[in-house]
Amino acid sequence: MEIEEEKKEMVERVTRKIGDTELILETGKIGKQANGCVYAQFGGTVVIATVCASSEAKEGLDFVPVTVDYNEKFYAAGKIPGGFVKREGRPKDKEILVSRLIDRPMRPLFYPEFGRELQIVPTCVSIDGVNPPDILAVIASSAAVTISDIPFQGPVAGVRVIYVNGEYILNPTYDQMSKAQLEIVVAGTKDGFTMVEGGANECSEDVMLGALEKAQSFIRDMCILQEELKAKCGKEKLPLVPSTVTLENKDRIEAEATPLMMEACFKKGKLARGEAVKAVKAQVAANYAEQLEDETQKKLFDSLFDDIQYNLLRQSILEKGVRIDGRGTEEIRPITCEINVLPRPHGSALFTRGETQSLAVTTLGTAMDEQVYDDIEGDRSENFILHYNFPPYSVGEVGKLSTGRREIGHGNLARRSLAPMIPGRDEFPYTIRVVSEIMESNGSSSQASTCGGCLSLLAAGVPMKKMVAGIAMGLITDGPQYKKYAILSDILGEEDHLGDMDFKVAGTRDGITGFQMDIKIAGVSMDIMKKALAQAKAGRNHILDIMEKCIDKPQPISPYAPKIDSLKIPVDKIGALIGPGGKNVKALCQQYGVTINTDDDGTVTIYGKTGAATDAAKKAVKGICEDPEVGTIYQGTVKRIMDFGAFVEILPGKEGLCHISKLSRQRVEKVTDVLKEGQVIPVKLLEVDKMGRLNLSYIDALESQSN
Repeated sequence: MEIEEEKKEMVERVTRKIGDTELILETGKIGKQANGCVYAQFGGTVVIATVCASSEAKEGLDFVPVTVDYNEKFYAAGKIPGGFVKREGRPKDKEILVSRLIDRPMRPLFYPEFGRELQIVPTCVSIDGVNPPDILAVIASSAAVTISDIPFQGPVAGVRVIYVNGEYILNPTYDQMSKAQLEIVVAGTKDGFTMVEGGANECSEDVMLGALEKAQSFIRDMCILQEELKAKCGKEKLPLVPSTVTLENKDRIEAEATPLMMEACFKKGKLARGEAVKAVKAQVAANYAEQLEDETQKKLFDSLFDDIQYNLLRQSILEKGVRIDGRGTEEIRPITCEINVLPRPHGSALFTRGETQSLAVTTLGTAMDEQVYDDIEGDRSENFILHYNFPPYSVGEVGKLSTGRREIGHGNLARRSLAPMIPGRDEFPYTIRVVSEIMESNGSSSQASTCGGCLSLLAAGVPMKKMVAGIAMGLITDGPQYKKYAILSDILGEEDHLGDMDFKVAGTRDGITGFQMDIKIAGVSMDIMKKALAQAKAGRNHILDIMEKCIDKPQPISPYAPKIDSLKIPVDKIGALIGPGGKNVKALCQQYGVTINTDDDGTVTIYGKTGAATDAAKKAVKGICEDPEVGTIYQGTVKRIMDFGAFVEILPGKEGLCHISKLSRQRVEKVTDVLKEGQVIPVKLLEVDKMGRLNLSYIDALESQSN
């Protein structure tokens, strides 16, 4: 009994009421061998987050070796994984996207001088189907690090904000999210937000700014809650391992390199700049060859050149308004657009903006090609898919062809930006897959994918509601006071790396559809955000002007695409169409080489490889489901020949008798003198007798002409 009481005393908990539901953060009961572990619960949704650090530190690291592996267990929803393997396997795209949501706001707050490998593992172990686990995972992960012995400049917290019917809702339920005009996830510290990601259905810039303002108070409250838990049970932080070595002759090297770098950094063209900077480094390094034989000195030498480039770029922009490629702050690089650049795919486009290029290809498929997701929230399917590929040759490098977290994140942003403008299944019953192959990259290939994807969709004949374009924006400031700042349109890769903010905005002329922002500094004002969004809108409209000159409406669907058609049949005819055990519909599919789907409301969708096959199958379906009409002439097939006449199939599964006396105006001795089995002949339905039997008359050539 005493032991149990002692264990209870080790458990620490803090709570906060959010609406009618209590948020619980608890530690000390489970995961006690990790550097930090927090059990987080909101309603019936639970996430357990752990953080561990490697036992040894490496001196002189200039990056933080941290990985975030968010994962969901099917038992959390009372489910068993689908398929043959009943064990959770490789991370699903959704898990990778949530990992990125956690990683991006937290990574800048770790110290490179800590020098240890870090792993954060948030696990969703319970889900109630009402409250999403991703925001809880952000808070739990930060709390686990905050109470641990790992040095951290946090805490951070996250919140989901939606806009519905003129109102903002924080941390909405799944049901509320399904009705949202805007949905964004915001993360940050007490001082300000550092990451925003989300999508919208053409919301205005003002609505977006309002959502950001609503988010900050909740984030601050969640950071305070974590600090309360830290005050109760936080561990003493481990020491940093700052480098004790300095670069010898630093001032001399900097004085010698700066004027040379000033010329090299402003060469036109990414590759030319890279070669010029490399040549300057080699030239200066040759003067200090003996010193740079030491590996640590070589690292510090390389770091100094990065600092020189950083300072030169920022000074030029803030003092002269000139960027490294010579553009002004609002100037967008030259853009070219081409469509149908590939002969056989259903739709293709080549979008080039400066040194960034996307080859976007659209493929149209059937309902059987939909992406099926086996998630803990429930099974679902999507008929719009977008995949993004970033091969190493796009930046002139050698490497493996693989799909990593970056590819999944960028593809998700482009998909989210285009999805609101994709027509519904009722209007366009195809499954749509867009693939963006990045052929060159120097700044925002995700937004090039959005633009190229839009062009290829129209080229494939997809009746998009409106055209969508995207642009990447940047920010350069002079320090915490922000007395000077510059907002950059269409940033380069170097400006992304050396700038203070990277945010991507996609949308139509009428509003935003996709948004992603990463801020590297604290406290960006709403005034800066307002100006940045206005500048992004102007840039977006400029890009749309160019895209519309290439194509502004959907082209006819490619002859290589499957033909899809649909019709409505009476609900009481569904059984007749399907037949016993699916016999009838299987026969139709085999006969015409199509796939036929039937919904409970009587909607029949026919998918064929060619238009002729689809049209023939549609005619056959109509035949099965419609009642024969007296006086109508049908093209029938002779099925059986008897002495007294021939049985002719006028509709699938519906045969009638054409008596020998109705074969010709002249006397016919034998039915075989006029007809043969398999022959297609025009026949007229004379009557449907009391027994439901069909009596037909053969329409010979002469009579057929007169009719």
